[in-house]
Amino acid sequence: MSEPQITLYRLQACPFCERVVRTLNELDVEYRSRYVEPMHSERNVVKRVSGARSVPAIVDRETGVTMSESANIVEYLKGTYGEGGA
Repeated sequence: MSEPQITLYRLQACPFCERVVRTLNELDVEYRSRYVEPMHSERNVVKRVSGARSVPAIVDRETGVTMSESANIVEYLKGTYGEGGA
């Protein structure tokens, strides 16, 4: 089994992260979750990947897209993997 193309950087019980998870599940897109440090100043792994410490953040190896902000991610996922997408 190959590794999912999308990696989601998230926090436990984060409503914005859960919004992205719901969208991924609705679109039946495989992804890997990486839980990050709750302390904003310690989210260095997210900063290295996306340039910011905010979550949720995704990396889509299929398209080369890296982004954060749940509304932007949901719009991207629906446009890329929803009906009429990839």
